[in-house]
This record gives sequence, C-alpha cells and structure tokens, in this order.
Amino acid sequence: MNTPTDLRQEFVRNVQLRHLRAFVAVAQERHLARAASRLALSQPAVSKTLSELEAIVGTRLVDRSQAGRRGVQGLTPAGEQLLAHALRVLEALDASAEAVAPTAGGRIERLRIGALPSVAPALLPSALARLRDHWPAAQIAVKSAANAVLLDELRAGELDLVVGRMSDPRLMGGLSFELLYTEPLVFAVRAGHPLSLKPAPVQAVLDYPLVVYGEGTIPRHNTESFLSARGLVLPTHALQTLDVAVARALVAVSDAVWVTPLGAARDELAQGRLVRLHIDTAGTEEPVGLLLRSDAEASSLRVAMAALLREGAKHQGAVPARSRRNARTPS
Repeated sequence: MNTPTDLRQEFVRNVQLRHLRAFVAVAQERHLARAASRLALSQPAVSKTLSELEAIVGTRLVDRSQAGRRGVQGLTPAGEQLLAHALRVLEALDASAEAVAPTAGGRIERLRIGALPSVAPALLPSALARLRDHWPAAQIAVKSAANAVLLDELRAGELDLVVGRMSDPRLMGGLSFELLYTEPLVFAVRAGHPLSLKPAPVQAVLDYPLVVYGEGTIPRHNTESFLSARGLVLPTHALQTLDVAVARALVAVSDAVWVTPLGAARDELAQGRLVRLHIDTAGTEEPVGLLLRSDAEASSLRVAMAALLREGAKHQGAVPARSRRNARTPS
C-alpha cells in the first residue's frame, strides 16, 4: 500500500506541465472540446491527458456531465484543491518567462473583473474611469454574470476579482470575501405609474407585470421569500432577466414593476426617471463584497482597483434622496 509520501513522490516524478495545462483548461472551459480548441489539441488528446493526471493522483478530478462526455459538471473536492496549486504553478511559469524574455515595450498589465448585473452599473463606472486615469495602457475586461458563474471563474483563475455576494460555504473554498456594503430590494416603477400616485398594498403590485431576476439568483430568492412571507406568490408570467438595461427600459415605457436590488436602479431613482414604491423591504438586505482568490498574487493593478471599489462603496448604502420623497406604499 502506498503511503502519502510515496504518492507525493510519484506525483512529483510523473506530473508534467501538459497535464496541468490541460486540467486548468478543462476546469475553466467546463467542456472538453472547448478546452481542446483553446490548447490547439484534439478532444481525445485532452481527455487522455486528463485521465493520465487522474491516474497519477489516484482519484477523479473532474465530474463529467450527464449530458455527454464532452461536458463537465464541475470539479471534485480533489480537483478544486489541485486547481489552486496548478494555477500558481502556471502563473509562476508565466512570470518566469516574462523575466527572461520581457514582452516588447514592457509587461502588459491586465485586469479581469467580474461583477453582478445588479451591482456593476452603480459601482464600476466611476472606479473604472479613475483606474484608467492612472493606468492608461492597462488591458481591462469586465464580465457581468450570475454570482455562481463569477465565483467559478474567479476560482478557476479566469477573473482577478469579483464584486459579488457570499455563496454556499462549499463554493467559497480558496476565496476571500470583504464586505463593501449591504443593499435591500426595491420596487421601482416609472414616474407617474398608478402605484406611485397613492398608497396601495403589496397585493396591488401583483396586478401589474413584474420584472424579476432569473431563477437561482439571490435577488430572485429574496423576491420570492418576501412575497411568501406575506402569503403571496410570484406570478409565473413575471418577466425574468439579468439584463439591467432591458429591465430599466421596459419599466420606463410601461406599467411594469421592477423588483431589484437598490444599486441597479440607484441612478434612475436619484434622477427621477424611476420612482421607488416605499414598500417596507426590511429583511431583504444582502451584502455586496469584494471576492478574491486567497492564493493569488496581488498585482498593483488589482490592488488599485480594489481600493477604488472600496471608496465607491461608501456611497452605495443610502437610498437616493429624491426617491425618499416619493409616495409611500404600505407593506
């Protein structure tokens, strides 16, 4: 029977960079064919390399999708542990390559940011503009997606930082969370909406088309919980979207009611383009925070962006002054 020492020695003797590159590509792409395309290899070659790595470590690293052999549901606990180390190895290799063969014109600074659709409009623009003032040549990419997707990509090394929410502890392994602010749900409508003209019970909201976040998101869960606590049920025909721009535009030209975290509607509420129905949504507050890979090297660009996000977050907790003057709607 092999001892832990024997297994470690066997791993060090047999593992190769091609194993780690293939594993990281599969972990990030969540699909064997896409990983193969990214590596300029055939799908059978990537599958064989992954199988070799699993044989070396003596356990499964990847959960294959039930939909087919090319799909990947996720990583096993062993796979999650190995991914963190594999990323560090490849990052160190890239840094070594840059040291011995610098990129022409100097090293290119890159930052990949993930943000929730409900958070990005309020928090990112000012921080990105200020970052660009100090880092004019940096390559910056922003991805907006559901929280689970962002955390997966952060853990897999595809994102450098995420502005998102806490998740299931099982999904937080290797990640750190720093609270920036908390925000409640709000019910937002266009100026002049019938519900904004006189007080009405929450039940009356259900008489109008609703715009809500998609299933599996925290705002959607909080919306359903809020209604359920009042003996109400979210209508099955409510429009679901993560696209904040679509939701804003729809509410602005119709009698739809948008149930959203405050930050996504903050500017429209402050400028009077949308009106907040002052339904008491106490208990729906959710923390928004900065998520980072615990083991990732902190680049100066990432540190600067994190500082700008902290500064911008100081103004996100309060309800916009103009919206506080709108008609109240009892809960």
